[in-house]
Amino acid sequence: MLAALPRKWWIALFALAAGAALRLWFIHAYPEVQGDPLIYGDIAKNWMLHGIYGLSGSDGIRPTLIRLPGYPLFLALSFRLFGMEHYHAVMYAQIVVDLVSCLLIAGFTASIASPRAAWIALWLAVLCPFTANYTATPLTETLEIFSIALALFSFARLLENPEWRWVLLLSFAFSYAAILRPDGALLAVAFCPAIVFYGAKFWGTRLMLRMAVVCGVLSVMPFIPWAIRNWNTFHVIQPLAPRYAMDPGEDTNPGFNRWTKTVCADLTCTWEIYWNANSDPMPFENLPSRAFDSPAQHEKTKELFDDYNKTTTLSRDIDDRFADLAKERVEANPLRYYVGMPLLRVANMWLRPRTELLWIELRWWEYSKHRAETRFALAYAAINLAYIILALIGLYRWPRFAGAMLLFILLRSALLATIEAPEPRYTLECFPILIALAGVAFERRGAFLRLPL
Repeated sequence: MLAALPRKWWIALFALAAGAALRLWFIHAYPEVQGDPLIYGDIAKNWMLHGIYGLSGSDGIRPTLIRLPGYPLFLALSFRLFGMEHYHAVMYAQIVVDLVSCLLIAGFTASIASPRAAWIALWLAVLCPFTANYTATPLTETLEIFSIALALFSFARLLENPEWRWVLLLSFAFSYAAILRPDGALLAVAFCPAIVFYGAKFWGTRLMLRMAVVCGVLSVMPFIPWAIRNWNTFHVIQPLAPRYAMDPGEDTNPGFNRWTKTVCADLTCTWEIYWNANSDPMPFENLPSRAFDSPAQHEKTKELFDDYNKTTTLSRDIDDRFADLAKERVEANPLRYYVGMPLLRVANMWLRPRTELLWIELRWWEYSKHRAETRFALAYAAINLAYIILALIGLYRWPRFAGAMLLFILLRSALLATIEAPEPRYTLECFPILIALAGVAFERRGAFLRLPL
């Protein structure tokens, strides 16, 4: 892996040390163990202690399928080695995983461009504050990024030297990415056909097709026992995880979800409205102006919110009224619902300041209330934009496998356009590709034009 980098190992160690220091600082300053991390931790603990893949409740432990087993498995291993619910040990382990991801990204960049581009990509990876920040919280992002980086590295090695060991490694990366998060399956969707597309010219269609098929088959094998378990436990066909993270029999609130897709486009709305549903009051005054098409609709929505806030429960009647409101808004402006809002959600997830774990004010743009935090958020957004611009420059130079990388980003963005509750972290999975392409941006195209496309 390091052989693809310049033979100045001490500089590579210095880069990794800088990356470790940044991640340790995030763990010291902004550790985050609440919400989803505790859900994953509870599943891991019950799995270890009681042999039940489930959640604790007042009536005992109930089986669940709302989270895939990839991350609870990682937590269970960490708890076994370092102590039950020792979340700081999990964070330290994630530092190691994330730094290995940085090396894999650099190795992949060397394959698609040059050692110089790889060197730059290594520094861009270790000093990326957005990926580093997620080592300080027990969530799937760090391991998902690792799986994607491993897939990129193995994919490049497979096409350079079609040996079955690379097929096995690539299959593991595909399957673990998907068993961490359902959207991880897009990795195999984008790169399995690319094995044949890029490799057939040099190694023959038959061999590449056989390797792609074996890779695809192996990558879905872990989901067979998971699907069998879900059938035996819940009598449902569920090979991944449910869209709305609900166990069978729980209400998915389709009316409220559809109405949310007519309104929410950013993390603020997700935090204040979507996540409060069925548990806390939803502040009507925090709704954006796009939530109303007319004064009459404004009053209708206010009345609905007032009725919900009396009980903070999405009853069937309340959900039906949200469904009527959503239908009214969609029929009034279908282009907004099917095109405008999805594009707005995707743009927000790509461009919003990634401060969700930094204890920065959620409404960071309200300058008069917190000027320093607004300035910081804008600077953070500028850093994020710089990574994107550099990646676009690298993509314009069209290095090897650029088509497959672009396909993965487009597929992921299209999937994210369909969700009700946008979060900036959902685009972090594209950062291994962005960082590799950003490294390419610093290299002359002539330096790698000789490489086969």
